[in-house]
Amino acid sequence: MTELAAVKAALKTQAVETPSWAYGNSGTRFKVFAQPGVPRDPFEKLDDAAKVHEFTGAAPTVALHIPWDRVEDYAALAAHAEQRGVRIGAINSNTFQDDDYKLGSICHPDAAVRRKAVDHLLECVDIMDATGSRDLKLWFADGTNYPGQDDIRSRQDRLAEGLAEVYERLGEGQRMLLEYKLFEPAFYSTDVPDWGTAYAHCLKLGEKAQVVVDTGHHAPGTNIEFIVATLLREGKLGGFDFNSRFYADDDLMVGAADPFQLFRIMYEVVRGGGFTSDVAFMLDQCHNIEAKIPAIIRSVMNVQEATAKALLVDGSALAAAQGSGDVLEANAVLMDAYNTDVRPILREVREESGLDPEPMKAYRSCGWAEKVVAERVGGQQAGWGA
Repeated sequence: MTELAAVKAALKTQAVETPSWAYGNSGTRFKVFAQPGVPRDPFEKLDDAAKVHEFTGAAPTVALHIPWDRVEDYAALAAHAEQRGVRIGAINSNTFQDDDYKLGSICHPDAAVRRKAVDHLLECVDIMDATGSRDLKLWFADGTNYPGQDDIRSRQDRLAEGLAEVYERLGEGQRMLLEYKLFEPAFYSTDVPDWGTAYAHCLKLGEKAQVVVDTGHHAPGTNIEFIVATLLREGKLGGFDFNSRFYADDDLMVGAADPFQLFRIMYEVVRGGGFTSDVAFMLDQCHNIEAKIPAIIRSVMNVQEATAKALLVDGSALAAAQGSGDVLEANAVLMDAYNTDVRPILREVREESGLDPEPMKAYRSCGWAEKVVAERVGGQQAGWGA
């Protein structure tokens, strides 16, 4: 197989999971901008997600968020997804929007609140069973605003205890993916602030617990690809939440702020074997002013382009330059791959897969946007926090 054929074969296997909440109305802390035709329930979110997969061929699963996507019959929801050509992906928990969680959820000083939070996580595992989902994705807003507000070490003990109970509930083939975030909404201490904290808890829990890297959850200047390489080396990289940030956790389209960073991350994924392992490539984005479905299609395409460039890195030439200490040549090998226009390759991949080579143009001409605007009248639009 030629190098180009191998790259194309690898790209045809790539899957990027899209988030149900990105199809609904979303915004900033100041305003949520409503758009006509957005979904009114989880079933319509899956309908929209299916259009993304139809035109990209690379978005076969959809992450759910509970309680935002709570329904009476999860088996029926999973069946609806299958009928549309997609599947239910990760189940995301929500332990940050209830008044009881003002001082934390799973780390709260009150045992009754901790019990409520853990019970919600166990409910999410029940939903995994009903939908066939593999991954339980956990992000905690827990933390403190002031020194002395609570005991930092005790909060870690509570976190470990709660995670252990949920971990024991996981079934065969199911995983717990623990996400970290530098800050927000807590201002003094965050209970899972970095990859090291997440890694330490996952290591103690066992092989079913792995770390999620959200590309927007780091301090400025953080070498995210180093974190990715290290977690892959340790077998503890469970997945990504892809997005972009200019200042903090901006949740912009992946690759929008720093496409070179996305390339560097994807190179480490390819280098570390993550592209052919169980690493989950997920989007976590907030499309507050742009049209939902086209923004998600563009995001999937951005991940594909960064991956294609990463696959084109000449590994032998890079290793030779690194081994001889030729700094400039080693850097040039990476830059040659990054500067390659991979769009023609991806157009070929799509055509060979029976897809339109231009997903954005194909979606715009398919009439779906006009159809849902006309049909989704009445009811309550889905949105952030709903």
